[in-house]
Amino acid sequence: MFGWEFPPHITGGLGTACFGLTKGLLKQGVEVLFVVPKAFGDESQEAVKLLNASDVVLDFSQESYNEYWKKLSYVEVGSNLIPYFSPDEYYHLINKESLEAIEHSKSIFSKQFKFSGKYGKDLMQEVSRYALVASKIALTNNFDIIHAHDWLTYPAGIAAKEISGKPLVVHVHATEFDRSGDNVNQAVYDIEKRGMEIADKVITVSNLTREIVINKYGISPDKIYTVHNAVEQDGFDDNIDINKGVKEKIVTFLGRITFQKGPDYFVEAAYKVIKKYNNVRFVMAGSGDMMNRMIRRVAELQIADKFHFAGFLKGDDVVRMFGQSDVYVMPSVSEPFGISPLEAMRSSVPVIISKQSGVSEILHYALKVDFWDIDAIADCIFGLLHYDGLSEMFKKYGKTEVDNLKWENAAFLVNEVYKSAII
Repeated sequence: MFGWEFPPHITGGLGTACFGLTKGLLKQGVEVLFVVPKAFGDESQEAVKLLNASDVVLDFSQESYNEYWKKLSYVEVGSNLIPYFSPDEYYHLINKESLEAIEHSKSIFSKQFKFSGKYGKDLMQEVSRYALVASKIALTNNFDIIHAHDWLTYPAGIAAKEISGKPLVVHVHATEFDRSGDNVNQAVYDIEKRGMEIADKVITVSNLTREIVINKYGISPDKIYTVHNAVEQDGFDDNIDINKGVKEKIVTFLGRITFQKGPDYFVEAAYKVIKKYNNVRFVMAGSGDMMNRMIRRVAELQIADKFHFAGFLKGDDVVRMFGQSDVYVMPSVSEPFGISPLEAMRSSVPVIISKQSGVSEILHYALKVDFWDIDAIADCIFGLLHYDGLSEMFKKYGKTEVDNLKWENAAFLVNEVYKSAII
């Protein structure tokens, strides 16, 4: 299994999903060798054997590498790209003829690559080198199937498939259309499309994402399977000391502060609620390229005394934030799934989610609105804050609903996909 991050070192829901899925697969009797570009040493290995790609030594003098190298096109991207944002620059392609002419002394041919494990300006170079390391891993390990999570690892999955001949499953947690809307980055789109085309099976996290894969990428519906995400139950401590510190009720947004997550709709709805309900504070927890714009907008609306920016939260801080919250809002413009509402409901917090989210397909005890309907979002927030009976109903039944969404069940379906690929 190829991933780009693993708890506790995460930037969003992808690493959390990988952790939950691998724990579920262990209960299904599946042994997972999980590869990350850079391991920090404090990752949980209770369900996986973690392999640090930075520790893998390559020997390009081996005949098997030479044969593989002749088939490889190397894509170099100049970009300040991180997996969820649009890049600043375009890319250029170095075809295999020019690549084969490069002397082995060049840095790309170094015997051991040190990955940052970050999402900085050299990300695409790391994605390409990660694929080279994947070929070595595929040569030197025994396995039945390859599983690649999201576009960052699709090239690695393809390399492992070409070297080993074993079936490849790619997992679509998000698409370029979710991250960038209509302003699609062609380089990322091409990587996604090639990964899906070469894969033997494709797993999508929702039917919403499945339709995008079919209609936008032209992938055959016959090899696409929807497996909804779940929420981690083991190790969740709802007895963490919660000191709210304020008398007002708290409405929370927790996620990347980017176009995809709809933070601007949250701010505008907050303004409408504050105008008619004074006993409330709004919290925006996260970081992203729209943060400064949101800070300016809050100042323009003159609600800064009721609106707080908490920064990026993880681990117990997330649990504490939900423990202090009276309402959670996820107004995502395009959300392939969305694990954070499940985490909020696990903490007995009523949630408001956009209809444009995959998680809305499986939740019954959540208020669902169109992301752009600021009035509807504000009305839902006001209703949950003002009417205790409504709030208590969503707390009680929402908690029960989410307690039944187990990673073990999702892992069972993933394992069925594995079996269908191996046959």
